[in-house]
Amino acid sequence: MIIVPRLIVCVRGLDYYEGKKNIMARGSVRIAVAAAAALAMIIPLSACGGNSQPTTDANGKPIVNIMVRRNVTDHPMKDTQYSKYLEAQCDCTIQWQEVSDNAWGQQKSAKMAASEFPDIGLSLFSSVDAAKYKDYFEDLKPHLNEMPNVKAFFKAQPDALKYVEDGKKIPLLPSDRGKGYEVSGTHMFINKTWLDKLGLDMPTTWDELETVLKAFKTQDPNGNGKADEIPMNIRSLGFQLWSPLTLMNSEGVVTSFMGGSASEQGFYVENGKIKSYYTSDALKDVISYLHELMAGGLIPKDVLTRDASQYNAQTISDGKTALTGVTFGWSNFSEFGDALGEQYVTLPPLKKDASTPDEDVKWDYSQNAARWAYAGAGLSVNPNAANQDAIYKVIDAMYSEEGSVQGYFGSIPDIVSNDGNHQYTINKDKAYAEYPDTRSIALQDRFGGWIRDDVTMVNDTNADQVTASDQAVRPAREHVDPINDVVPIYVRPNTEDTNILQNNNTAIANYANNQLAKWVQSGGVDKEWDSYVSKVSEPSLGLDENIQIWQKWYDQYTK
Repeated sequence: MIIVPRLIVCVRGLDYYEGKKNIMARGSVRIAVAAAAALAMIIPLSACGGNSQPTTDANGKPIVNIMVRRNVTDHPMKDTQYSKYLEAQCDCTIQWQEVSDNAWGQQKSAKMAASEFPDIGLSLFSSVDAAKYKDYFEDLKPHLNEMPNVKAFFKAQPDALKYVEDGKKIPLLPSDRGKGYEVSGTHMFINKTWLDKLGLDMPTTWDELETVLKAFKTQDPNGNGKADEIPMNIRSLGFQLWSPLTLMNSEGVVTSFMGGSASEQGFYVENGKIKSYYTSDALKDVISYLHELMAGGLIPKDVLTRDASQYNAQTISDGKTALTGVTFGWSNFSEFGDALGEQYVTLPPLKKDASTPDEDVKWDYSQNAARWAYAGAGLSVNPNAANQDAIYKVIDAMYSEEGSVQGYFGSIPDIVSNDGNHQYTINKDKAYAEYPDTRSIALQDRFGGWIRDDVTMVNDTNADQVTASDQAVRPAREHVDPINDVVPIYVRPNTEDTNILQNNNTAIANYANNQLAKWVQSGGVDKEWDSYVSKVSEPSLGLDENIQIWQKWYDQYTK
């Protein structure tokens, strides 16, 4: 006897069993569906979501379940004025379920496999998830008329619509946190206080930076009489936010390390042709440079194996004595804390060497992903949820002007005041009592919403700081052709090709990433590069296949 795991599929109130495809044949599935339809003639319809929870409250109002992934979960959303605002707009009751980043990382796969999808999900699922479990992601395109604020958002930001469209469907909604966040996701910081103390100029090339780092190591720039300075600090080695591999921009190879882009998978564009970072001379040069720094004691040898707390201990330190000279991050204050942040400035993008033309130096082109607060996860709707009408009223309220401000920054009037004429002021004492941003009292970048361009936010320190940090990279970012130098963030392969890309990327990364890490720590990239390129290009790993797939979709979106 074969015991078939239960996968609950709810058809607007009707539960039925569907066996996993690798266990139950399609014919059996059709039988199960037919049987369920017959049972519906004699059995009352059950609630959606695969359980017997009520779909209305004691007053007969519809219940909408919202699950959100948050940085901080000890300030419940159910207790906020924002939640009350949403309930008033939908005339419904909202039940919140909040999950921390770490917990969601552990739960996500199991919950999806068990078909446990919330009515509304915030920052839970990616476009890859939506492609894999498409039956549990409502196509939101036919519902835009029910969500006029979302419809207006897409009209104002058409690239945001391209960003989430999968063919003719919209399985996820992005969010827009406003023009204050239209910045590169990664900046390179240097301790200007140390430079000034040692009488050093701002470095402009890789060699000049190395000279500065050597001085940071040997000349006690923090003045505590200890050899405890860490000249350069890095979090990890990869095609991702805050990666030292953004130094490839020094040679004109553009990165876009944010938002689930092609760049994060290892692909870029040069004059309209898709290429791979994995085989680029720019990557070889950066890896060789990082090894040189590590071999000279200018980068800690354990950076690729330690955890985040050890990194923070060397950047934020004790809040009194700076330990790190150079690193990569979001803003100088988020990277080093309020007490030390003022010592640091953004390092303008470096040239590889003095002969590099100014116009060839570029920088990470991720400002759309940074602004849209999508980061590989958006707002989703379970098509099997009971109270669909109420759900779309909730979402429309989220994307209203006031709803968006409250979702991101904090409730009105408790945390934020509406000053009129599209201006809002954040109460700094209340909003930033625990953190330098609003993560504890609002959804922040996990929200669903749209901060319009005509909205002015007073006391948004996060935006103010990262915008200030972004100024030094903007001239280099102006050198980037948004079509010919980078795969636009909205270029999205279809489900079939996404699955191929994902499988191939796993094989590529398993080989290549270990090799890159070994070279940074032990050297040998110049001697072993050709054999590495030959190996990573073998058909069995699928690199050329992935290039062809991205070229096809890039051409389809841009030609």
